[in-house]
Amino acid sequence: MKVVHEKFAELDGQIVRSFTLINDHGMEVTSIDYGCIITRIMIPDRFGTIENVVLGFDTLDEYVQHSPYFGAIVGRHAGRIKNAEFELDGRIYHLAKNDNGNHLHGGLQGFDKVIWHVEVKENKDDVSLVFQYISKDGEEGYPGNLQMKVIYTLNNSNELVIAYEGISDQRTVINVTNHSYFNLSGNLKRNILDHILTLKSDRFVELDEQLLPTGEILPVENTVFDFRTGRKIRDGVVSKDQQNVLAGNGYDHPFLLSENNNGEIYLQDTESGRALIIETDQPGVVLYTGNQLSEDFTIRDVIAQRYLGLCLETQGLPDAIHHPNFPSTIVEKDEIYRSVTKYKFKTN
Repeated sequence: MKVVHEKFAELDGQIVRSFTLINDHGMEVTSIDYGCIITRIMIPDRFGTIENVVLGFDTLDEYVQHSPYFGAIVGRHAGRIKNAEFELDGRIYHLAKNDNGNHLHGGLQGFDKVIWHVEVKENKDDVSLVFQYISKDGEEGYPGNLQMKVIYTLNNSNELVIAYEGISDQRTVINVTNHSYFNLSGNLKRNILDHILTLKSDRFVELDEQLLPTGEILPVENTVFDFRTGRKIRDGVVSKDQQNVLAGNGYDHPFLLSENNNGEIYLQDTESGRALIIETDQPGVVLYTGNQLSEDFTIRDVIAQRYLGLCLETQGLPDAIHHPNFPSTIVEKDEIYRSVTKYKFKTN
C-alpha cells in the first residue's frame, strides 16, 4: 500500500494537489483536494487489463469550466431543494439559486468547488486521505458553522470506502454524497446502456418537470424502475414512461433501499467482466444515467455524450426538508452526522 502525491494545478494562488492511493494488487484511486474529486479509478478487466472506470479530466481548468460534478463531493445538501429555500425552527433560509430557481448540490460554491485540507494516513492493509473543510455559517445560505470531514480509504480487498462526518454549532440540514460517474467498460470504450444494474429497492421517488420530488413514493413493480432482478440501463432510455421521458430519456431518480450494507447495489459490464458492489448505511441512492451530458467538451480525447457514465449517489432523499414522509436530513446542534459507503470492485 502506498500514496503518491504531486502538484495538480494552482487556483487563485493556492496549490491544488493530486493524491493516488495504490494497493498491493495494482488498483489505484486518484483524487485532488479541490472538491475531493476522484479523477481516476484504475482496475483490471477479466483479462487483467487495467483501465479507468470513472469520468474525469487531466486539468483543473476543465473541471472548473465543464464538469457536471464529475467525481466530486457534493453538499451541504445533495440534490435539489425547491425554490432554494426552507424553513427551520420558524426561520426561512434562502439558499443560492443555481438550477432554474432551485438549489442544487450545495449551490454556486458548494463542497465540490472548494479546496479541502488533506492528511495522508498509511497503514499495512489500507491507505487513507482525510479531507477537512469548515463551511461557515451562512455559506450558500445554510445555517451553522459546519466542520466537515470526508475520508477516502483504499484497502487490499479492492474496496474504496468513503466515510463522512460533520458537526454544526446550529441545527441545520446535511446530505452529502460522492458524484462519481462510472463506466465499467474501461477508458470510455463504450457507453453505459448495456450495463446491468441490480438494486434492492421496491420503491422510487416520483419527480415533476423540474426534477423535484413530488412527495409521492411509487412502487417499482411492473415498471422499468424495477431493478430487483437486474436490468439494462437501456430499458429506461427507450422507455415511454413519463418519468423516464421528463428526466431526459433515462433515469435521474432517487430509490429507497430495502436493505443496507448487504450488496444492495450491483453494477456490471458483461463485456469487460468488471463489476461494482456498493453498500451503504444511507436510506437511498440516486441513479443518474448521464442524460444531460452535452457534446461540447472532451473527456481525455473522448467526446462527451449522453449515457457515457452513470452515477449511483448514496444519500438521503433530495428536498427532504419539504416532505415530512421522507427520511429527515435535519441534524441537531452538536450532533455528529455520519455516513459510510463502500465500493467493492471485482471481475467476473
